[in-house]
Amino acid sequence: MPIRIVDAFTDRPFTGNPAGVLLLDAFPDDERLQQVALEVNHAETAFAHPLPEGGAADWALRWFTPVAEVDMCGHATLATAHVLHTTGAHEGPVRFATRSGVLGATPEADGSITLDFPTAPLTPVEVPDGVAEALGAQPLVAFDTGPNVGDLVLELADEKTVHALTPDHRALAAYSERGVIATARAEDPARGYDFVSRCFFPNVGIDEDPVTGSAHTALAPFWSERLGRPDLTGLQASPRSGRVRTRLRGDRTLLNGRAVTVIEGELLA
Repeated sequence: MPIRIVDAFTDRPFTGNPAGVLLLDAFPDDERLQQVALEVNHAETAFAHPLPEGGAADWALRWFTPVAEVDMCGHATLATAHVLHTTGAHEGPVRFATRSGVLGATPEADGSITLDFPTAPLTPVEVPDGVAEALGAQPLVAFDTGPNVGDLVLELADEKTVHALTPDHRALAAYSERGVIATARAEDPARGYDFVSRCFFPNVGIDEDPVTGSAHTALAPFWSERLGRPDLTGLQASPRSGRVRTRLRGDRTLLNGRAVTVIEGELLA
């Protein structure tokens, strides 16, 4: 069974967010999928198989962390679309049937791929007691992202504070279903990005996710409202780092980025 490791939201190997991608004829049982994801041991492993022609979607797609299946994943969707196009398994735009509905992925002329995801609803909430100590910085405001994303968005004072975070991941697990998104306005937009973020997801086995497409379905409306523009670029300031271009379209958010295959192999077990 062919397996690939793809770095997503980057055009350089060993940066961005790595994902395992397996193209199948059909999904095996859930235990098998989880075992493979644990063996791959990246933030997510994507499993996809083709669907009959004429339906609402072209491929079925599921995502697993090393410990759990998730409802939405941007970087592994980008990685899967990249594998479909680079291997010739699918040409042109592709529609994925997922736990979050039908998600689109369109290859662009410049080699990037644009994902069409639902925009996360943002609900203002009180900054939870104790979250500042767990995160290592005092948030200015807090927002809940709803069930699809399942995160708590925390705006911090400035970009330097986001870069300097050294959170207590175990303590952060108490504050949302999936994890915490820490974000701030870019200090210098001339560097090519409008906001920064870091994402901590201890509840699904990922202390810090390198680049999180799904988080940008919340960050796009958050920063588009503040900056007054629908088109933005976010820098996820993890050690691997990566950039996500966002375009807010009401209840849909477009996420654009590149991907590069770094490993091709065969799953023998």
